Amino acid sequence: MAHPSKVSGITRRNWWIDLGLFTSAVLAALSGIYFLFLPIGGYQGGRNPWYGVKILFTRQNWDLIHTWTGVAMILVAVLHLVLHWHWVENMARRMWKELRGSPSGLSWRGRYNLIINALIALSFILVAISGVYLLFFPGGRSAVSPVILFSRSGWDLIHTWSGVVMIVGAILHFVIHWKWVTKVSSKMAVSLGTTRKHAIQPGATVQHSGQTN
Repeated sequence: MAHPSKVSGITRRNWWIDLGLFTSAVLAALSGIYFLFLPIGGYQGGRNPWYGVKILFTRQNWDLIHTWTGVAMILVAVLHLVLHWHWVENMARRMWKELRGSPSGLSWRGRYNLIINALIALSFILVAISGVYLLFFPGGRSAVSPVILFSRSGWDLIHTWSGVVMIVGAILHFVIHWKWVTKVSSKMAVSLGTTRKHAIQPGATVQHSGQTN
C-alpha cells in the first residue's frame, strides 16, 4: 500500500490557520458584498425597491454573519501574524534596504509578493478598526454615533472600500500561492483520509458474550 504524503507539523498548523482565515474571510466578504449592493434605506412601499428582499437569509442574519465572521477573521489574522512575525521582520528589513538603495536580495517575485502583502495588511488594519467602530456604534434612526476622527458615514466608507481593496489583494495573494495551496491541500486530504480510514477500520471483532436463559 502506498505510504501517504508526509505533512510536517508546522505546515499542518499553517494549513488549518489559513483554512480558518480563508473561510471567515469568504463569509465576511460575501456578506459585505450583500450590503454593498443592496441599499439600506427605504421602507415598504417607499423608494427602495429592494425593501424586504431575501437572498438566502434575512438582512438581520446577513448582518450577524458579517459581524461575527469579521470578528473571527480578525482573531485568526492576528494569530497568523504572530506565527509569521519572523517573516514579517525579515521582509521589512529587506524592504528598508531597498528603499535606502542597498542590495536586498529580493527577486521581482519577492517584491511583488511583498507589495501585495503590504496592501493586504494596510487594508486589513483599516477594515478591522472601522469594523470595530461600526460594531460598537451600529447607528440607527435614534442612535447618535460619536465622531472619532471621522463621522459614522466616513467610517462606513473606509470599511467598505478598504474591504474591497483587501478582497482584491487576497485574491492576488491566493493566485501567487496557488501551487502551495494545491500541493499542501492534496497532502492534507490524503493524510486526513488515511487517519479517518484507520479510525473506522475494523480491528478486533467485537465478541458478544453468550447468555443462557
